[in-house]
Amino acid sequence: MRSNMGGVDKGGIRRVAMAVAGDMAAPLRSPCFFCQMARGSTSADLLFADEMVIAFRDIRPAAFRHYLVIPVKHIPTVKHLNRSTEDHHLVNHMLNVGKTLLERDAPQSNYRFGFHQPPFYSVDHLHLHCLALPFIPSWKRLKYSSLGHFGFIEADKLLAKIRPLSELSSQL
Repeated sequence: MRSNMGGVDKGGIRRVAMAVAGDMAAPLRSPCFFCQMARGSTSADLLFADEMVIAFRDIRPAAFRHYLVIPVKHIPTVKHLNRSTEDHHLVNHMLNVGKTLLERDAPQSNYRFGFHQPPFYSVDHLHLHCLALPFIPSWKRLKYSSLGHFGFIEADKLLAKIRPLSELSSQL
């Protein structure tokens, strides 16, 4: 399987995603569509895939380009992330994948990267919104604005929030 941004081998995606997600499938109480995508159980057109994340176009785009990057492992929301090296690395990887895709597909745009926080989210599976502006229609910018502890949290702010304590103390 290729994990570069030029394309992906869909058979390889299914093998990697099923190997990683296979252990998670049984405990799920209700089917998670994003988990099905990560396992390769749908015909979704993936922009990127590796053993940690997959990326695809949002089915209801709110901007010139609107991609979602999701972890293969089921994590319900940003509230389920911890101040750990593992979670920090995952979110940083998600952000790097999103940036690379938008820089490739919309090099002249301004970008916004972030997550909806409970209770303002629609899918119970962590997903990074990668937006190449402008918003279409322009009122959609409200949906991707911070409302303090609610609403949308930018990826950089989330990374700072979950940065492992060991990294913080080593910077002092």
